[in-house]
Amino acid sequence: MPGGIVVFAYAGVGHACLDHLLAHGEPVAALFTHEDAPDERLWFASCAALARAHGVPVHTVEPDDGPEMHDIIAALRPALILSFYYRRMIPMAILRLAARGAFNMHGSLLPKYRGRAPVNWAVLHGESETGVTLHEMTARADAGDIVDQERIPIGLEETAGDVMARLAPAAVRLLARQIAALKVGTITRTPQDEARATRFGRRRPEDGRIDWSRSACEIVNLVRAVAPPYPGAFTEFDGRKLMIWRAGPIAGAGAPGEILTREPLVIAAGKDAVHLLRFGFPNEPEDRASAAVVDALRQGQTLG
Repeated sequence: MPGGIVVFAYAGVGHACLDHLLAHGEPVAALFTHEDAPDERLWFASCAALARAHGVPVHTVEPDDGPEMHDIIAALRPALILSFYYRRMIPMAILRLAARGAFNMHGSLLPKYRGRAPVNWAVLHGESETGVTLHEMTARADAGDIVDQERIPIGLEETAGDVMARLAPAAVRLLARQIAALKVGTITRTPQDEARATRFGRRRPEDGRIDWSRSACEIVNLVRAVAPPYPGAFTEFDGRKLMIWRAGPIAGAGAPGEILTREPLVIAAGKDAVHLLRFGFPNEPEDRASAAVVDALRQGQTLG
């Protein structure tokens, strides 16, 4: 294919899709990826290392660093630009350089959950399914015409990490299904229904703080949405941050944050109660922290 494919990729979905292209001999001309942030917990394989192992040039220049990215891609004269979990908006001036179009793999069933952290938001909102969407890139994030989608269910007890582990294979299946049509320019485009569109922003570690006035289901969904490998849900206990790694809803009533029983540890929510199944203090063995909390609790104490 004249010009080849310029790939923008990062994280697990990016690695899986890039690996598929390289394993099947697709003409990847260059990879644009991100420098790993020194304060970020990296739980995914390196796209840069994968590309270098296959002799693919790797660039970490960002879109707003100046004309360098545009000039590199213009010189390559790509047939396609493909983006897999790249974290920055790619300017239209660059997208237009691809003769057969520029397409992104987004981690939701568009038009729902446009924006950042779509899987985390879907779990937080108690969705029963999500998926991946291959869509044309435009000047607006995640708003371009849909090429194809792959749906995956979300189990009642699954964490966002569990779902993400299945999202990457789903993205690869979708890519494998559409890559031939992408290369020859015969894909089918379906405009998104703007009336159904929802958009959410990035999540920060502080967003994991538990508000015990919320319902038990909402609190449990938060725990699921930010469980490791994400920063985790937390509350305050005895002046310390108490991490909640696994929890379930249970019948119960009391003031929000009130400890209803110590063994098992059940906390009243705004509606019903939350059974804490795994919890502890940061950077301490879980069994030691759990025992310390249970030993210190007294009926009538509250968390938060």
